[in-house]
Amino acid sequence: MSSWKTERCSVADAPALADNNMSAFWEDPTWILLWPKEITLDYLISQCAKRYPKILLSSRQNTRHMKAVDPMTGDLVGYARWILPDSHLVAEDGTPQWGEAQIPDVSEEKKIRFQALAESAWWSGRTDMHSIDDLNDEVMHRILVQRPYMKLDYLAVHPKNKGKGIATALVASGVRAAETIGLPIVTMSYKAGRGVYARLGFKEVDRVIQDDSQYGGAGEYGAYFMIRDIGN
Repeated sequence: MSSWKTERCSVADAPALADNNMSAFWEDPTWILLWPKEITLDYLISQCAKRYPKILLSSRQNTRHMKAVDPMTGDLVGYARWILPDSHLVAEDGTPQWGEAQIPDVSEEKKIRFQALAESAWWSGRTDMHSIDDLNDEVMHRILVQRPYMKLDYLAVHPKNKGKGIATALVASGVRAAETIGLPIVTMSYKAGRGVYARLGFKEVDRVIQDDSQYGGAGEYGAYFMIRDIGN
């Protein structure tokens, strides 16, 4: 874990993030079902690269973006997105909480250009699967209204870099920030990621197992809701 640097992302990371994130989720059998069969991974990466600058700049007040970097090559090898609650956006000194993970802002001219670039991207999955995450969203909402949490909203490591401690380094960086801010963390994990969270003190509080065979899946789409309390 100590061999990986973790640092904030910028809009310049869009191409590398698209490659990392789409490649990671391309290994998820349910996620692949979201796309028409003729769509390739390379095409999704190219379209996602157009969308990421706008995505990275969205909700800057609440959202934090961290990347893991190979210190030898400087290559991006993993990514995590975190969301702060409205109640914990500003530190006591008036600066943004966990400001070192906040995307650097850009000019209005660039924002307009990034908006147009995002609108030019193709991003149209299967319409019959739009509701597959409705139950998961309901469970997450029920958890989030109970108390303020820092939410780990997205975690992705390229398949070629899995098993090297990158996901652990990224989650650990958020754990340190949450401890400083004084917030518990909540995340929704898929089956493959539960071990990483458990090793860092997360405990499962709920799960939703759905049958995805109606969409062409293997029959099990599992979502596991995990919380790490302060001081765990």
